[in-house]
Amino acid sequence: MNASVRLSASSLRAHKRRFAGTFLAVFLGVAFLAGTLVMGDTLRASFDTMFGNATSGTDAVVRSADAITTPGESEGVREPVATDLVGTIEKVPGVAAAAPNIQGAGQLIGRNGDPIGGQGPPTLAGNWISDPELNAYRLADGHAPRGPGEVVIDRGTAERGDLKIGDTTTLRTPDPVKVTVVGLATFGGEDGMAQVTFTGMTRADAEKYLTAAPGEAATIQVRAGPGVSQQELVDELTPVLPKGVEAITGQESAEENTDMISSQFLSVFTTLLLVFSGVALLVATFSIHNTFAIVVAQRTRENALLRALGASRRQVTVSTLVEASAVAVIASAAGLAGGIGIAAGLQALFPAIGFPFPDGDLVISGLSMALPLAVGVVVCLGSALLPAVRAGRTAPLAALRETAVDTSGASRTRAVTGLALIALALGVTLTGVLASPSIWLAATGAVLALIAFVVLGPVASTTAVRVLGGPLDRLRGVTGGLARRNALRSPKRTAATASALMIGVAVVSLFTVFGASLKATMDQTVARSFAGDVAISTPSFGAGGSGLSPRLADAVQRLPEVDTAVGLGRGVAEVDGKGRPLTVTDPVALERTFDLGEIRGSMNGLGADGIAITENEAGKQHLKTGDKARLTFTDGRTQTFTVRAVYGRSELAGDYVITRDAWAPHRTQDADTLVAVSFKDGVGTDDGKAAVEKAAAQYGNPEVQTRDEYAQSAAGGIDMMLTLVYALLALAVLIALLGIANTLTLAIHERTRELGLLRAVGQTRSQLRAMVRWESILVAAFGTVGGLALGAFLGWVLVEASDGASDSAFAFAMPPLQLTVVALVGLTAGALAGLRPARRAARLDVLRAIATE
Repeated sequence: MNASVRLSASSLRAHKRRFAGTFLAVFLGVAFLAGTLVMGDTLRASFDTMFGNATSGTDAVVRSADAITTPGESEGVREPVATDLVGTIEKVPGVAAAAPNIQGAGQLIGRNGDPIGGQGPPTLAGNWISDPELNAYRLADGHAPRGPGEVVIDRGTAERGDLKIGDTTTLRTPDPVKVTVVGLATFGGEDGMAQVTFTGMTRADAEKYLTAAPGEAATIQVRAGPGVSQQELVDELTPVLPKGVEAITGQESAEENTDMISSQFLSVFTTLLLVFSGVALLVATFSIHNTFAIVVAQRTRENALLRALGASRRQVTVSTLVEASAVAVIASAAGLAGGIGIAAGLQALFPAIGFPFPDGDLVISGLSMALPLAVGVVVCLGSALLPAVRAGRTAPLAALRETAVDTSGASRTRAVTGLALIALALGVTLTGVLASPSIWLAATGAVLALIAFVVLGPVASTTAVRVLGGPLDRLRGVTGGLARRNALRSPKRTAATASALMIGVAVVSLFTVFGASLKATMDQTVARSFAGDVAISTPSFGAGGSGLSPRLADAVQRLPEVDTAVGLGRGVAEVDGKGRPLTVTDPVALERTFDLGEIRGSMNGLGADGIAITENEAGKQHLKTGDKARLTFTDGRTQTFTVRAVYGRSELAGDYVITRDAWAPHRTQDADTLVAVSFKDGVGTDDGKAAVEKAAAQYGNPEVQTRDEYAQSAAGGIDMMLTLVYALLALAVLIALLGIANTLTLAIHERTRELGLLRAVGQTRSQLRAMVRWESILVAAFGTVGGLALGAFLGWVLVEASDGASDSAFAFAMPPLQLTVVALVGLTAGALAGLRPARRAARLDVLRAIATE
């Protein structure tokens, strides 16, 4: 063992450059993984601290006991509690103070007329709580609101909206309210609660604009007296609370908020980063394996001499693995430091582009360091294992032969195995997508397809390089022909080098195709369902925004240019024990503005006790027109509705439609999410849109868009997602580029004598550089074409699997322009990867190169 270690150390010192590419591949993969884990830990700790600060002075929270949660949401909707409970609570032993917390959506308009926030984090408004212990915000400048229209806002919101004390602006609640800023507040010593916006108003204003009726609050905050624990306080409160109302500790409230963020955002975000870390490490695996395979092939005579001198197979194998271990440990340790740097960079970058990350120091846990280190070492050793075993099998007589080159690959067994895997992958995928829809079967088929591509790579590389390199003979003459033959020399090596780039390009292509399909689906949905001329909306995602005023649709309806204006509000109720979103609207106007498909029954006359449902939901609930459906609302009341219409499509209208009269007894803060407008005959789009914009300006100036603009806006989040995906996948492409460059560098070392002979018989330096660059481009072209084909197939699988798992119809789209850009990026990566090896080859001394053995 000691001899093997000394031999490995000597080899590493003598051939440091050979392992530079391997070092960088491991370093980048481990750094990204470590950065992801550190970022996840930091975010969780930061949100824990933030919500802990928000409830630091609150020992108990009194709220409605039951919540209705709709699919895709982790935070349920609760019934308000009566504010007159405060008097009862204050008489409970152990209570020092209690205050109602009236809270709802409220979005401020900045000095430039644009809404502040709304892109993810909540935009909140509520009553300003005078008790400093129960109020998470601290007044920093000005005074608390004292009269109608006076508000306190957090400093961060003021800075983003260029607002100061004394300024008058508009607060969307969603009805526009003129407010005057009289104070600025901080949160936990910071300018605000991450990217959340907060507007504090008087209790009277909060009840007027944020609740359905006076005397209601979202929760009641309670502070304990000296010596009373949070749990003791809850135990004292529980007996005096009415049925349907509960008390939880302040700590439980903070943990619930953190869990909600974790399930809604953090888990998705960190999972996305971990997936890309896995892609990067998978790409690195191919680069590492290729490096060791070439190094072992180049050291055939060296290993054979060791065997002839008495070294055992085990010693030669161990020597190679020790080299891999040394590279793995050093690169992984460096990767940990790089990961901390990546996490710090992400922490600074994402808030700058609007992501809701709170401030806080980096949290570096033992697991976040140990796991990437272990993964880096395992990936490197696993990638080097087969080459190490091959090195140990070197026969002593190989010392008498010329240096061996790894030329294996295009065997009949490999071809048969690869074709069988492709057939199996297609069978499993088509079964999971078309025959019996199953995401798991589709995913299994996709993984099998990836394995089949890797297995078939050496077989396909010979044909692919001949086809792709065919024009080089005519365009570049002898130089092009030599580049093509060099790429054909070792099919297995070419395939392994190209596989790293293939995986990166495949994942990029997958998301490109899926993103284009989502956009096409949105266009299809709007074109098929929305029969109006313009749409009024408030662009936002997540919990941000305040919605549209329910009075806006009526105001637009009164315009002489408008035929129909219908607002779509949102409510929630339990149907058959499960939370379901309700569309609150005028069903007659809805039918005139949206294509609802075939309608059985009538949308006219739903009244206060009628409901319309989609055909799909009717089938699930075993309902038909005339049947009774029982809905339980957040206020705890159960009401029986008569199914008066069953319609075909639900894409924009939702699955359940009730009237505003039916919703009014159960509503809290009322808002529309969309107002669809149809013009009268003869009214042009420009004239009609201008009239609608003028009317909408009085309701907080929401955006008015044509049908096409609305479809593009609705799909706008997809572009942002793709931008993030491309930025993350750039790492995988970079690792693949390093792999190509490292392979070419090692190949040049292997062909030193050959290159010297070419120079001796008249090849110029520029011709030699061009030969190496074109070889690199051919390898990249093979990987890019394979990646595009695999990515397009996997994109189709993902779209079809999503279609089978969803009630909505997905459209498949292949974006030629974006895929062409992906192809050009892949080829450019190949050209860049060949620059340094080409320069190195051109600098070889001719006589020394010829003398090299």
